[in-house]
Amino acid sequence: MEKRPRKRNRNDNSNIDPLKEAVDPSEEMDNTLSSTLDDNVKILKETFKNCSDVVFRELRMDEKMYGFLIFIDGMVKTDDIHNNVLRPLLPQFLDENKQTIKDDILDESNIALSQLSKVKYYSDVVDNVLGANTVLLLDGKTEALVINAIGGNRRGVSEPETEAVVRGPREGFAEGIRTNTGLIRFRIKSPRLKMEAMKIGEHTRTNVVLAYIEGVADPNVIKEARKRLSEIKIDGILETGYIEEFIEDSPHSPFPQFQYTERPDTVCGNLLEGKFAILVDGTPFVLIAPVTFWQLMQAGEDYYERYIIANMLRWLRYALMLIALFLPSLYIAVLTYHPDMLPTRLVLSIAASREAIPFPALLEALMMELAFEALREAGIRLPKAVGQGVSILGALIIGQGAVEAGIVSAPMVIVVALTGISSFTIPKYNLAIAVRMLRFPLMFLAASFGLFGIVIGGLLISIHLVNLRTFGVPYLSGVAPYNQYDIKDIFVRVPWWKMVFRPFSYSHLNRKRMRRGMKPTPPPAEER
Repeated sequence: MEKRPRKRNRNDNSNIDPLKEAVDPSEEMDNTLSSTLDDNVKILKETFKNCSDVVFRELRMDEKMYGFLIFIDGMVKTDDIHNNVLRPLLPQFLDENKQTIKDDILDESNIALSQLSKVKYYSDVVDNVLGANTVLLLDGKTEALVINAIGGNRRGVSEPETEAVVRGPREGFAEGIRTNTGLIRFRIKSPRLKMEAMKIGEHTRTNVVLAYIEGVADPNVIKEARKRLSEIKIDGILETGYIEEFIEDSPHSPFPQFQYTERPDTVCGNLLEGKFAILVDGTPFVLIAPVTFWQLMQAGEDYYERYIIANMLRWLRYALMLIALFLPSLYIAVLTYHPDMLPTRLVLSIAASREAIPFPALLEALMMELAFEALREAGIRLPKAVGQGVSILGALIIGQGAVEAGIVSAPMVIVVALTGISSFTIPKYNLAIAVRMLRFPLMFLAASFGLFGIVIGGLLISIHLVNLRTFGVPYLSGVAPYNQYDIKDIFVRVPWWKMVFRPFSYSHLNRKRMRRGMKPTPPPAEER
């Protein structure tokens, strides 16, 4: 006897894929537009039912409706719609008999706006309306005109707050994706700069752009990036952080495998080295990959200041990064297991300050580090007017009060303060967070095994970094594996006239970026 299929319970959602069940209405419309305006408007109004921000504006002549404008209020420039669409079209709307619409009314030359296109499917109409375009529907026409009048109230171009520089451009990305692509185009005026557009997100339909320079970027890397982006299936993308977690090579690593930036000049500099960038509509942060550890330790000013100054700042940065990572664990290890490594007077001074402290060095360091992290987080979350003051006053009051109460020693306060200040010098915030996280397991290793534990922790971190990859590029590329061309821009930044070739790690094509012998030569002595 043949079994009848089991009737699915309405409340049984165990085997339902929400992305397949919640299909967008536009995906079900594959039929063409009707020549009857009332039918088209009826279907589209049903699609946008209960959408109070979607505007259906009638176009009437002699008390008869001949067309509809459809747009989303707040996402278009209504002045452009009125001045460049309605005003030019209405006087020439009807034929001589004033009975039917002219055949050439959809001619793009009749509208004083650029980026016009025609569509003939309901799904295309819905996608364009949701994409902040304006759609013009006319009676008797089986095509609709898509008008690009994107506007709305969005933040304009301003100086980025997270990547301030003393010398360099002051422009920063905004939330509008076309504003951001324009800022890149202003700097790289080449047709080889490609910007591939795609939509990700079943409900948000977020515009995402993959930018790279053809002939400079590795085609295999671009192909892999395109593939990973196309495989993202999610209901919505609201920020680049969503995409970063989906397409990075090692999601469980504490080290960042993407660089994100608000600076157009930083993106352009990386594109010229053979990397790619991912722009997402609605966020000013742009992802850059492939990335190496050394790149995350570089600042934009390294390439705007003279190379001597840039090298001094870069060496200082590396030294302070090591202090931020290892100083608390070194203090715990030396104080607990190796006090004989310190000068006698310093040991006596530290011992005197710790005489009334009831906690071991590890617990003392953990209390101060956690208090410092709490103050730092509070300073970020509080309003700007009070955040900085609360952080400074909180640090002073807690530090001084803890020392006077005999909970922590004064040397420990100095160590934690120096560690915190050093972590602020790391240019990239996501790398600074990784260093802050790794500081705590190193402190436990130091309290358990002394300097031997710190060596073990350092080796484990080094092994992890050597094995880490970003789109096939080794994380320590230039040093491990060693490359003589890449080493010129890692620990030092050689003069620009010596960086003839692009980094080998990113660009295997068209590696030469300047003519040899660009070093300026001084005039002969007799001409001076």
